[in-house]
Amino acid sequence: MSFLFDSSYYEVRKKNGVSPAQNMAAYLGGSAIQTVGDNPVTAYRQLVQQFAKDAAGNAVDPKVAAGEANAVFRAAPLTACMSGLWPRLIGVLIKRIPKFGILLGYSYLTGEDGNPGPAAATAASILSAPFINPVRMIEKQQRAFLKQTGVEKPVMDILKESANKYFAPLFRGTIPLMGHSLASALLGLVGQPRLQKYIQQEVGSKTSLGGSATNLVASAVVSPIYVVVTNPLSRLEVIMQTNSIKGKSISVVDACREMGADMAKFGLRGIFRGQGIGIAKAIVSLTLFHEGRMFLSRQFKARNERNGWIPK
Repeated sequence: MSFLFDSSYYEVRKKNGVSPAQNMAAYLGGSAIQTVGDNPVTAYRQLVQQFAKDAAGNAVDPKVAAGEANAVFRAAPLTACMSGLWPRLIGVLIKRIPKFGILLGYSYLTGEDGNPGPAAATAASILSAPFINPVRMIEKQQRAFLKQTGVEKPVMDILKESANKYFAPLFRGTIPLMGHSLASALLGLVGQPRLQKYIQQEVGSKTSLGGSATNLVASAVVSPIYVVVTNPLSRLEVIMQTNSIKGKSISVVDACREMGADMAKFGLRGIFRGQGIGIAKAIVSLTLFHEGRMFLSRQFKARNERNGWIPK
């Protein structure tokens, strides 16, 4: 992260009209916009996955799980929609600064000039996982408590329970998270922008499609692929992160066995619980993120132009 202390990191580039630091700020701002906008969909999807088991620990039909999630939303719609939002917003800093910092820092150091490639995405996904996982664990613990009691579990209570085990529970599910994060980075942060540029060049130039429309089209193309790849990994995370912190942790192998039993009983529906809402979430998330990121980048560029900071 030594590049943060390099004065050139804050110099405006002629190529895109913003500095690497401003590009980082745009990524973080876009992530914050996405977090608020997609939280209801995120909360619903995770509830569907958390209701995969009944009180006795047996797998239930996906339709029953969806029905129970619907009941939670009907009983307390605002609480359910906003559940886990504060940890997610805090996580924009805790999670995204390491991930975007490594992603954009790597691309900056390798000359990709803020346009990250697969190598940057891989490095960011693996190295940022220890920072991201505790926040995701807290999110899921809050929603698990909401499922049982109708109210969110206070973050401090979760941290106190984790402290009794030297905070080790906060790192449950790190392995599937790395896979999830890698797919997210490769498809959402690298693939989607490149696909949007291609659509803009090949389709937008011949039609009236603007930047926002091509962004939506690219998100709609990438999202089903993203969901097929990440939904099983997301299920593993939910299994490993929603059992009581006071209880014994669930290993990756045991989580895979549980998901395998779910599939044996309900077929692919057992693995892809919440897949439909997952595609909707991915489209909303990717679109909001990139729209927010590009809007902020345009604002930074306009400011740089007004101040004459863009090199001639």
